[in-house]
Amino acid sequence: MSDGSKAPALLDRSDSRVAHASGVSGTLKAFFERVRSGDVGSLPVVVGLILIWTVFTVLNPVFLSANNLVNLLFDCSTIGVIALGIVCVLMLGEIDLSVGSMSGVGSALVGVLWVNEGVPLVIAIAGALLLGAIVGFLYATLRTRLGMPSFVSTLSGLLALLGLQLYMLGNTGSINLPYGSFAVDFGQLMIMPDAVSLALAVVPGIVVLVMGLRTRARRQAANLSAGSLPGLALKAAILTAGLVAIVLYLNSGRGVPWMFGLFVLLVIVMNYAFTRTRWGRSMTAVGGNAEAARRAGINVAGIYASAFVLCSMFAALGGVLSSARLASASQQAGTGDVNLNAIAAAVIGGTSLFGGRGSAWSALLGIIVIQSIASGLTLLNLSSSLRYMITGGVLAIAVIVDSLARQSRVSHGRA
Repeated sequence: MSDGSKAPALLDRSDSRVAHASGVSGTLKAFFERVRSGDVGSLPVVVGLILIWTVFTVLNPVFLSANNLVNLLFDCSTIGVIALGIVCVLMLGEIDLSVGSMSGVGSALVGVLWVNEGVPLVIAIAGALLLGAIVGFLYATLRTRLGMPSFVSTLSGLLALLGLQLYMLGNTGSINLPYGSFAVDFGQLMIMPDAVSLALAVVPGIVVLVMGLRTRARRQAANLSAGSLPGLALKAAILTAGLVAIVLYLNSGRGVPWMFGLFVLLVIVMNYAFTRTRWGRSMTAVGGNAEAARRAGINVAGIYASAFVLCSMFAALGGVLSSARLASASQQAGTGDVNLNAIAAAVIGGTSLFGGRGSAWSALLGIIVIQSIASGLTLLNLSSSLRYMITGGVLAIAVIVDSLARQSRVSHGRA
């Protein structure tokens, strides 16, 4: 009886200690504790990106020039959008091997409808997205109704879509998009005004501060420990200062591309969907254990359908952006290393191949790593063979880190 009466007092003292330790030092301690338990988040890819940029800058200072980084951001946007769709299926422990071919079909369809048939550009893009949605729904149906592994169904889709792309482009093999059109200008030239890019750079810090204050208020209302205001303010200030510095540096060159802004907007929307909606929680649950999720009342078939539909639609949109970037829809669109780079970007960025864990930001971070390697090697005038080998090595390291982190989380949970 006496032990029970002391329990509330002990809990109160524990909460008090947590509250006092929740300042800047407490924030750092919590961060290192998460890393020790296997929750490394984006830390490995950020460290890797810093190392890559440092090496290439030492070898060629032009790498970190403002204009080179602007070109890098343009190039990141096309495959980055495709990688964002890959994150959706990887979170379920699935794969889509046809995203490259789907992007090629998307670009070809826009070229045929807009240039050859005179259909308005918006309707042509909507048609490409609709085709992507149909293909994604077909993959999901084969997976949920017939039990066909996504590896097999999407590999079949890769071949079928490649044939469709060649058929639509016909004997010419390419369709040139008109120079001076909005699409080509958007893919090659359009840059945010300095004032707009600086204003957008301030927004994330404000959002972090506001959301942190709301979370802190809810935890205090529930008599739970809450992070300190100085720690929250420091986090928002560091984020804002970093983004403003980056934008100012880019504005010293050409500036921030609107196409990259669209990519970041899609990442933010998907991040909100993954972390703040019932659908996102269901994605994590199905990826962790589909049978347990089904027994918990989650519509597993619907979750699979949404993931594959989004993946194919993002692939089609990536193809449209790629055609705008190159001012052409050709037979080469979506071929080569597009497939591998999109999948590698999602994995390198931190999305787990085992399912149940992923982030929209992983597509952004991963594709920056891949394009940084490509840009750095190009500036050094080195063979593209090195790019494949280095990218493969980085991908292998990312998977190893993910596997070790997963084992650490399991062992920490048992402890």
